[in-house]
Amino acid sequence: MEIALLSFPSSKPPLSQTLTLKPTAPLLRPSKPNLPSFRPSPLPSIRAAISRTKKEETVETVKTELENCYLLAAVEYKGFTVKQFQDLRRSLPETSKLLVAKNTLVLKAIEGTKWEALKPCMKGMNAWLFVHTEEIPDAIKPYRTFQREKKVENDFTGAVFEGKFYGPGDCKQLENMPTRAEVYAKLLGSLQSPAIGLVSTLQAPARDVVMVLKAYVKKLEEETGGN
Repeated sequence: MEIALLSFPSSKPPLSQTLTLKPTAPLLRPSKPNLPSFRPSPLPSIRAAISRTKKEETVETVKTELENCYLLAAVEYKGFTVKQFQDLRRSLPETSKLLVAKNTLVLKAIEGTKWEALKPCMKGMNAWLFVHTEEIPDAIKPYRTFQREKKVENDFTGAVFEGKFYGPGDCKQLENMPTRAEVYAKLLGSLQSPAIGLVSTLQAPARDVVMVLKAYVKKLEEETGGN
């Protein structure tokens, strides 16, 4: 019995065969994204310009309020609630204006004027009371009423009247000043008496003398029927 041996070709390449590698594509490095360049924001300069404009407007507002102003007083502002301050504003007569402004801006507005005497008040937080009437006691009275009813301790830190500074302890003098009607009655009565009345009138403050002279002229006009 004969056995036939079958031979199969080997799957392995012959030793003499060399492997050839195909060139591969070069590795690509990830490219940097083209990001937009950031420039400094112009907002800070805009804000600074707005802030400067507001400051200039505040200075002009103070100067406007000083026109035909008879009394400028500083009120301690710290501690006021928004509602309290609104109520206070509503309680004031039309001849008075309450304004909140920084000390530096108010000082800039009053430089070189008779109101510059208010410099001692340029500290802390203040609200500013502008009184546009000669009736000073009547202008201050609403604030005292507000203090009493609302139990507010904030007081005047100072005031200027006729170029003179009144400290916190001197403001009572302004509150106790005679009204214009009282001054008229008193000084007109003095004018009707002989020399003593004339001397006392001349020794009165300049404001009182002016007021009595105006009243006297008015009285003469009424007596003569304006002729």
